[in-house]
Amino acid sequence: MPLIPRYLDLLILLVQRRHEAVPRRDILDVVWSDVVVSDGALTQAVRSLRRALGDQSREPAFVRTVSRHGYQFVFPDVAEGPDDGPLEAPVATAPSAAAPADPYESALSRLLVTEPVAAGEEGEAERREAAEALHALGTEEALRRLDQRPGHASARALLRDTRWDVAGAGLVPLLGAPAGLTAARILIHMRLRRALRLAGRRWTGASAGGATAGLVGGALGGLALVLAPGSSARASVILPLALVGALVGGLGAAGVGAGLAMAEALARSLRGLALVALGALGGAVVGFAAHVIGRWTLAALFGQDLWMVGGGLEGLGLGAAAGLGYALATPRPDGGMAAPRGAERVMAALVAGLCCALAGIALTWAGRSLAGASLNAMARAFQGSQVGLSPVARLVGEREMGPVTRTVMAAYEGLLFGFGLILGLTRRLR
Repeated sequence: MPLIPRYLDLLILLVQRRHEAVPRRDILDVVWSDVVVSDGALTQAVRSLRRALGDQSREPAFVRTVSRHGYQFVFPDVAEGPDDGPLEAPVATAPSAAAPADPYESALSRLLVTEPVAAGEEGEAERREAAEALHALGTEEALRRLDQRPGHASARALLRDTRWDVAGAGLVPLLGAPAGLTAARILIHMRLRRALRLAGRRWTGASAGGATAGLVGGALGGLALVLAPGSSARASVILPLALVGALVGGLGAAGVGAGLAMAEALARSLRGLALVALGALGGAVVGFAAHVIGRWTLAALFGQDLWMVGGGLEGLGLGAAAGLGYALATPRPDGGMAAPRGAERVMAALVAGLCCALAGIALTWAGRSLAGASLNAMARAFQGSQVGLSPVARLVGEREMGPVTRTVMAAYEGLLFGFGLILGLTRRLR
């Protein structure tokens, strides 16, 4: 019977480790090692296996759910033998009452349910499973039979969305198809809803990664300021600079990370372009908001209007660079959320960091200000400040903060920001 390759991988894993309950974490790491999915994907896979095996969740004969842990294959009579190569095709038998004569019609009947039934999570998972089964049977024939049946627009949208999850699935055109515009609208709504669910989890990791990078960058910058020749800064300045770095990095990564997570969840065929565009948009929105709020706060409290403090354009440039670096380091022709691990994950973060460093240099040469240059501008505006960066400039051979110092600092900030952002974004949640 037709079975999606990932579901077969899950069945094999459970049988191989049948003497224990396999944790959900292990299953996701093995079966979905190359992409990030929600827990609903695993639940749906188990439901499909149970249906294929004729099993029941309440009285399982094959796959048992271990509460708050995972799943275990419990059928006792498992026989192991040598692998003698491909099996012979089974001899066709007459259809029985237990097995539907037409698998297409069985899957279509589950796909073409009414909206109220499909509104819940269980109903949605049931319909996605039916759509994937139709792709496994044959996309072209499924679309031919779908035609103008009631609910065909919603069914076509779901077939379009699930074709990326089934190896060998055919094309599902929307333009020129019956009720194509309605199907496109349903598809967009469907992806937005799922995107918000998945992006929220990735966003928190990205924000934490950016905050950590900012914390490290601020602390190291404060240490360099204290140790620089001719500096009057005290060691007590290190902690405030680290906290400022964490705040700036966390806010910036929150905007860019949200854009990148939404891009991966929404875009499939144009993932790279979406990463650049939505990363830039997220960075620009947060950067502009921080710029406006920062200027307003300083003007209200201290009477200083520091218009040169960085903002939207800087966020746009760094966000686009982070998206470009991430797309280059994690190519996924079939779309979806990349899940690099180990050295691949570090390399993806490094590539994004280098792209952000180049973007930071370009912004500096264009007369824009990143965090370090903005901090120096505020220090010059307030007498008695200990965070003027002239001592740091002398480390690179300049008396004051000139083009060389600004370039070095912009590269340093961009590298740390991009590295921390992507390292956090790609953290696999437990």
